Amino acid sequence: MNKTIALVANSAWYLANFRLNLARALQGAGYEVIAIAPPASDSARIEAAGVRFVTLPMDIKGTSPIHDLAYLFRLLRVLRQNRPDVFIGYTIKPNIYGGLACRILAVPSVHNISGLGTAFIRETWVTRLVQVLYSQSLRKAGCVFFQNPDDHALFIKLGLVRAEQTEILPGSGVDLVRFAPQPVAERNGTAPFRFLLVARMLWDKGVWEFVEAARKLKAEGRSVECRLLGFVDVENPTAVPSQTVAAWEAEGLVRYLGAAEDVRPHLVETDCVVLPSYREGTPRSLLEAAAMARPIITTDSVGCREVVDDGETGFLCRPRDADDLAEKMRLIMDLPHDARATMGQMGRKKMERQFDEAIVIERYLDVVTSFSRRT
Repeated sequence: MNKTIALVANSAWYLANFRLNLARALQGAGYEVIAIAPPASDSARIEAAGVRFVTLPMDIKGTSPIHDLAYLFRLLRVLRQNRPDVFIGYTIKPNIYGGLACRILAVPSVHNISGLGTAFIRETWVTRLVQVLYSQSLRKAGCVFFQNPDDHALFIKLGLVRAEQTEILPGSGVDLVRFAPQPVAERNGTAPFRFLLVARMLWDKGVWEFVEAARKLKAEGRSVECRLLGFVDVENPTAVPSQTVAAWEAEGLVRYLGAAEDVRPHLVETDCVVLPSYREGTPRSLLEAAAMARPIITTDSVGCREVVDDGETGFLCRPRDADDLAEKMRLIMDLPHDARATMGQMGRKKMERQFDEAIVIERYLDVVTSFSRRT
């Protein structure tokens, strides 16, 4: 009988978009894979890949201890029913409560700390609570993956994990076949320069700074179109209200494209991708943009700075600084077309060298196989 691997996250969308290739690789290695997440239409994509989807409701962004305890008990029940040989957790609550559940059930667990979120950007009582929960949930974890060296060092410094439990991965990696390099059409004299921000519409993603930079460039009379692509009105305390996005559009500052299952057509139309985020794990949107040979601008902040070789594959700007962001956008715009194309090509080579999804998948397979040998 095949051994079972449980992939657990706070959304089916996350598993379908970021972890389906891992699921296929695990299947190819002879494992049965089940996906556990709240109900969503994306579960159909998961099941189409031959992965059994198990619905597990959760209060994704709430801080109610009653709701979180209810999620823990539901997760315990699901794990007892499905008896996975290895648990692989993603996103904050599945990592925390999945780790606790695995300690109770003696299930080997692997956790991916893909970013620390709002709780670590603004230190509050929630930050302290999350740290205590992490320290308890990860204590017996078999392996804890981090996506950047800053988060890795912070967890060890705070005593939330032991160094020997941990490894650093190049984010979730990027599918270099699906996100193949595409040439940027040379602009004629009238076409606007297109910038694109791909993210959930959260203040912490630097959406305000992007809009303010757009305001500055337009005030200078520059021919520029600044686009936003991603979910609005998400369940997050730092969500940008849809009315605010609509007001920006009415003012002519940005064009909101909605959310897209496939971002590639939007990247093809883009001259430069921008993400002025305050803190990330490793932003998948930037990996995908660079893989498609687009120059990128992002902040010199945790999780973002590793993706860009400043001045070679794009530019780094100061976090929370719309003026500096606008300056870096000017620099990109003022480069000759061939220089921008070279930046994009260098970004693609960086992805091939450091962020290939195959590197990530191979390491997961190594870890899962090591657990399987012990059981």
